[in-house]
Amino acid sequence: MTPPPVAPAPVRHVLISGAGIGGLTLACALHRAGLRATVLERADALRPVGAGLIVQVNASLALRRIGLCDAVVAEGALVEHSAVLDASGQRLTQVDVGALQRELDAPMVALHRARLQAVLRAHVSPEDDVRLGVAVTGFQDDGARVTASLSDGTTVSGDVLVGADGLRSAVRTGLWGEQPTRYSGYTSWRGVCPAVELVAPGHVSETWGPGARFGIVPIGHGEVYWFATLNAPAGTEDAPGQTLSALRERFSGWHAPIAALLAATPAERVLRTDIHDRPPLPQWSRGRVTLLGDAAHPMTPNLGQGGCQAIEDAVVLADCLAAPGPVEDALRAYEARRLTRANQMVVRSRQMGRVGQWENGAARFVRDSLLRCVPASMAAQQIRELVKSAS
Repeated sequence: MTPPPVAPAPVRHVLISGAGIGGLTLACALHRAGLRATVLERADALRPVGAGLIVQVNASLALRRIGLCDAVVAEGALVEHSAVLDASGQRLTQVDVGALQRELDAPMVALHRARLQAVLRAHVSPEDDVRLGVAVTGFQDDGARVTASLSDGTTVSGDVLVGADGLRSAVRTGLWGEQPTRYSGYTSWRGVCPAVELVAPGHVSETWGPGARFGIVPIGHGEVYWFATLNAPAGTEDAPGQTLSALRERFSGWHAPIAALLAATPAERVLRTDIHDRPPLPQWSRGRVTLLGDAAHPMTPNLGQGGCQAIEDAVVLADCLAAPGPVEDALRAYEARRLTRANQMVVRSRQMGRVGQWENGAARFVRDSLLRCVPASMAAQQIRELVKSAS
């Protein structure tokens, strides 16, 4: 008996709201799968803004699936060692990341966010449309097509609309209504400086002190990315021109090279952001519309998984949309593969940040003592599990 013919994969047109890491990764993945994408970005240019990030091994493996891992690695610096320190510089935990990369055959690379965005933009299909200076402000889903309303008064239609438009996503609001963000209780500063000689190549660290933390990440191209957090009321601002001096005072007495990194950082390369997330959603999709990355599962940065989970989302969603069958089935399959994992990251990241920001001296003593007792093998196993559980 002759088997029935297999239906060809649909050639769908996917509208993507947002040209951040998640949106551009999705456009690249869709092109590789033979689907068309139109990216709609609020900004009028993709400027080299932002600071650094680490593409962890789970995200590297996802990028490898769409042929972009090597290009991303070339734009950054491989992480070889990772440690959590106390304010005096004493080690609380450490991981031999280099050994793990060799074991898992997957890189962990630190790079400037703008360089990652540039790699992704360079690999978006020339046939795909990246429209700058237009934001999605609303949409209509008639069951056969979805039409997005744009900030310039025009509309555009496609088979699917994906909200990859960040923490304050207009597409998310259109799906589920206005919902407040959730303040973490601490603010952050991020900076980049040309001071790579101050940090051992491949060595990444995060230092925990009373109600504050400081991270140091070499990102290649002779640059170091650093970040700082501090418990503070939401909406607190630095006095004009005083950001770096206030940080130098706040982290005075902490171990080297923190003071030197702050001294080497130009004021215009420091960003301050209050840290917010949202409670996990039980559903991301309705009809022909879905969410991705921070629009779906905004998380605090404590696990370093915000951008990484957006990359995973994008690769999985492209797989699902390229499969035969109705769009609604594809979006259900996407949620089945991604929702639980990403929402778990939201919860774990918030918990990690709460512990890292403790101020009470007795609680911090117990925390630090327990961290010192954690064997390096257990910390490494957490990274293995992260890769093992990836979609």
